Amino acid sequence: MSSFSTQTPYPNLAVPFFTSIPNGLYPSKSIVISGVVLSDAKRFQINLRCGGDIAFHLNPRFDENAVVRNTQINNSWGPEERSLPGSMPFSRGQRFSVWILCEGHCFKVAVDGQHICEYSHRLMNLPDINTLEVAGDIQLTHVET
Repeated sequence: MSSFSTQTPYPNLAVPFFTSIPNGLYPSKSIVISGVVLSDAKRFQINLRCGGDIAFHLNPRFDENAVVRNTQINNSWGPEERSLPGSMPFSRGQRFSVWILCEGHCFKVAVDGQHICEYSHRLMNLPDINTLEVAGDIQLTHVET
């Protein structure tokens, strides 16, 4: 597992990519993930992990034209959230920047500066959410934790 925090771009970070989130999450903590969606992408995922659980799973699915959000606890997925205020915010072959802001009751997610959703916390012990995972059909270029 990689263990660094970056404030500057690194070209072509390998995916799957794992890094620790120093001191875990807390209200006002933000995470930024930037990259390029592959031209033949089916899906990719950004996971905020708490041990073996996934506190927040952000999963753009190009084959379904959806951005799925969910939580996995004890290897069991909860109900998916798929509604968006507009169209699919990611495009194959295009650059993107995802900003995840942790608040006391939810995660707020923006793509390329546009708010796309809020996701209520299902795992409440925010400091234990201390690992970022990025995987799937993207070229990862920048991570800030």
